[in-house]
Amino acid sequence: MGIIVMFMLLATLTPFLFLHSKKKVMAIVQSVLLVGMWLYYIQAQFFIAPGTFSVTWIMFYASLVLAEVAWVMFIIATVKTPASKSEVHL
Repeated sequence: MGIIVMFMLLATLTPFLFLHSKKKVMAIVQSVLLVGMWLYYIQAQFFIAPGTFSVTWIMFYASLVLAEVAWVMFIIATVKTPASKSEVHL
């Protein structure tokens, strides 16, 4: 369960990455998915897990997938930025 919590914490930071990259619609979508993700986690942890393909189940996995996409986009943008600012002419 520890790795899932780590990914959930990273997913919770994802709307800020979208806001940083000026993708406000994606930040709003991720924020809505975060509510479902945490609801699913609390239900699964303390009560009985909701059924497969329920609304919270879909929100849980969609939030994690969208978060990973956002982190990859952020890493690519971070790596590209310094190279484009300081072009070296040999």
